[in-house]
Amino acid sequence: MTTQSETALVTTPAPPVGTPRHHIAIFVGLLVLLLIAPFVLYPVFVMKVLCFALFASALNLLLGFGGLLSFGHAAFFGSASYVAAHAAKVWGLNPEFAILLGVAAASLLGLGIGALAIKRQGIYFAMVTLAFAQMVYFIAVQAPFTGGEDGIQAVPRGMLFGIFDLSSDFTLYFVVLVIVMGGLLAIYRIIHSPFGQVLKAIRDNEPRSISLGYKVDRYKLAVFVMSAGLAGLAGATKAIVFQLSSLTDVYWSMSGEVVLMTLLGGMGTVFGPFVGAAAIVTMQNYFAGFGAWVTVIQGAIFVASVLLFREGIVGVLAKWLKKPL
Repeated sequence: MTTQSETALVTTPAPPVGTPRHHIAIFVGLLVLLLIAPFVLYPVFVMKVLCFALFASALNLLLGFGGLLSFGHAAFFGSASYVAAHAAKVWGLNPEFAILLGVAAASLLGLGIGALAIKRQGIYFAMVTLAFAQMVYFIAVQAPFTGGEDGIQAVPRGMLFGIFDLSSDFTLYFVVLVIVMGGLLAIYRIIHSPFGQVLKAIRDNEPRSISLGYKVDRYKLAVFVMSAGLAGLAGATKAIVFQLSSLTDVYWSMSGEVVLMTLLGGMGTVFGPFVGAAAIVTMQNYFAGFGAWVTVIQGAIFVASVLLFREGIVGVLAKWLKKPL
């Protein structure tokens, strides 16, 4: 006798036809809010929120929808940051080519690490990704082109397509907005595609998915590479925004931070990582005056959120509204 969950996985459910109206409304509202934001808030601060929102969304694609917890995503974020910064400063490439090169480097790194990591499951998978991330950190410390502890500084923002001068924070902001919204829409499309439906089936019941004939390892590797590439897009963009790539980008705490953003906002939701990233970056920025106590405050808020909002902020809202967010 099959259980209800097994019955649900007998066939892969078709993705819903069309985009739900409330999702369209959220996307439009978010876009309007972000178009207004640079005129109300410091543009560089909002750009930082956007970069980390994309980074958290990339991890959420792997964790929330693929069921794979990676503790090494800083490797992709940081490696793309270093490659983009080096390409822009040393090779003199335009920002669009520097960013694309960073994404390519992160994707290739994701392919190599993912091919080995997916051989394990659960905590072993997480530990393998963490081990590889530490190897990348060691390379970043030792390699001559990374600048060691100083990192790559004074990265030129350059001219986008040879037309738009990105030295202006306002011009750069709207470029970053296009990149991040494009990445978020790409993730949304992946989640709601037949590929995304299979991912959810694997996440919920992997043995059943294998018995139905799905090449589970291929799906895992594919989503791992996609997630790594999107994390690289966030890291490369961040390097151009702050004109800096440093060891902080590849340190293990960066991986933990993005996991925190995902859990706080709502794992397995579309908009949760965005909310989580905004909350964490805002706390770091406005609580900076508390010094080392910032981490204590963040920890207390995280514990309270886990106790009160077990599904994350957006997850709880979705539960109350009885609509997927």
